Amino acid sequence: MKHLIGVLLSASIMLTGCGTGQYISEKMGDVDNSAPPSPLRDIYTTIEITELWSDNIGSGTNELFIKLMPAIKEDKVFIANADGEVAALNVINGKTVWKKDIDLPITGGPGADDNLVMIGSSEGDIVSLSLETGEEIWRTKVSSEILSSPREGNGTVIVRTIDGKIFALNSETGDRLWVYDRIVPALTLRGTSTPVIVENDVIAGFDGGRVTSLNRATGNLNWETLVAISRGRSELERLVDIDSQPLIYQDFIYIATYQSTIAALSLQTGAVLWDRNISSYTELSANDNQLYVTDEEGNVWALDRFSGSTLWKQEKLIHRKLTGPAVFGNTVVVGDLEGYLHWLDRQTGEFIGRNQVSKSAILVRPTVVNNQLFAYASNGTLASYSYIDMDISKLPARPVITEIETEQVAEFQNIEDTEIKVEEPEEDSSLLDDFIDIFYW
Repeated sequence: MKHLIGVLLSASIMLTGCGTGQYISEKMGDVDNSAPPSPLRDIYTTIEITELWSDNIGSGTNELFIKLMPAIKEDKVFIANADGEVAALNVINGKTVWKKDIDLPITGGPGADDNLVMIGSSEGDIVSLSLETGEEIWRTKVSSEILSSPREGNGTVIVRTIDGKIFALNSETGDRLWVYDRIVPALTLRGTSTPVIVENDVIAGFDGGRVTSLNRATGNLNWETLVAISRGRSELERLVDIDSQPLIYQDFIYIATYQSTIAALSLQTGAVLWDRNISSYTELSANDNQLYVTDEEGNVWALDRFSGSTLWKQEKLIHRKLTGPAVFGNTVVVGDLEGYLHWLDRQTGEFIGRNQVSKSAILVRPTVVNNQLFAYASNGTLASYSYIDMDISKLPARPVITEIETEQVAEFQNIEDTEIKVEEPEEDSSLLDDFIDIFYW
């Protein structure tokens, strides 16, 4: 039975491009097997969150599982929607600088580096636009759908496709420079890790749990490291994807793998410095001493960046389909399936604030630049926030935020609060339910 489901999932992911949860729902009598989200409780709030501006650029991601993350360069924030619109907004006030319709179904990007804004399509198109005006510079074809952000550095555009290839293109003309190719496993998550350009190297994570360092100019392999080992009897059990972008911090590479580990690697050699048995498919964040992780169930972790040991773990947001965490001042911020941002104390993991961007899901990690946090909801709403710490001595004994619970959440009001713990997560749900939970929106 598991083998049959694996085949159906593979066909759904690789051929149709639809959400896996939707595909399974159609094949299994429209039954949603995903676990219900944790209810939102009143919290003790000690920060004042200010919305600086908010705008809606249209259809967003049309409820598809597409992670179109805002890109920020200089004084502009760039965003795209699935219908082909790309917009540049002023970072400070949110006013539109330019808009461009590229007349393609956008599934990857935008990437904004040096002088270009780059977009990828479901049909394998790369479109390069002027950072200042939105004027099209060039467009070219690669081998297949693009689900990650194209990146530019030192005259080279790096593009990852879902068929396991990395393309290097000339940033001025779009001409192909080299191609690196890896075999894609029979079953993968719908998503690809965005490669990172680090000086003369390209760091990339692949389906199957491998991380590679390539020479940016030639595409030659510097090193390759296996960070996740497939285990199990079925293709579903053996699935170990790297879907999130490698996090480069100083001389370390931090990698998240689904159904396997969080690992720290040497940037120079690829040697594994430490790993933890935590499954994740979302982006990571770090500061000088801590690494922040959202696991597949919705627990938020703070790990020691040098050893991987647990500093704190927040368990009260499980099954809320959280984004990766963003570090913003003294806070860590995650988005969820109902459009909420949850603000946690960076040192303790305790809740200190909450606000709602939209009633639509937030699929991508919030982006932080200088003193602003940007959150993008799946309906196309982009909002910018700042915060200040309150003077706790002048607050009432128990200041709270009271949320209006949805019908789905209200059914679970009797679930008792769980404390912040430091233990490893328990495997309390079936493998198939966890896999469906990732894609069902």
